[in-house]
Amino acid sequence: MMALLLDLANILGGFLLAIALLARLPRVGDDLRAGAAKLGPFGWIVGVVALVTGGYYLLVHMTSGPHVFHFEVVAIAVGVALLWDRLHGRTTDRAPASSGSGAGLLLAILGILAIVVGLQGLFTPD
Repeated sequence: MMALLLDLANILGGFLLAIALLARLPRVGDDLRAGAAKLGPFGWIVGVVALVTGGYYLLVHMTSGPHVFHFEVVAIAVGVALLWDRLHGRTTDRAPASSGSGAGLLLAILGILAIVVGLQGLFTPD
């Protein structure tokens, strides 16, 4: 169950982070932006789940597991990125208007990476 939460947090968190790039896709960009607008208010919950599950598996794999896997490292990065505004007490726009450069591009790339890692985790046996 925890592995499923980790993978879903990676996928949903990656979607929220990558929406600035995904919205540029032809034909589906507007629908994806509408989906992100509905999921956006729950982004902090996705961030907390990503941090908790990623931290749990990081501790388990550091102490008794074979090695640290990329699934938990990406989940921790996604959780921190989604909760960054709450950690600093500032409010900013979740999807930067310009994803062509700077922090918006880095967040979008992290989001695409998290989606791929989450999908990989769904099909990787435990």
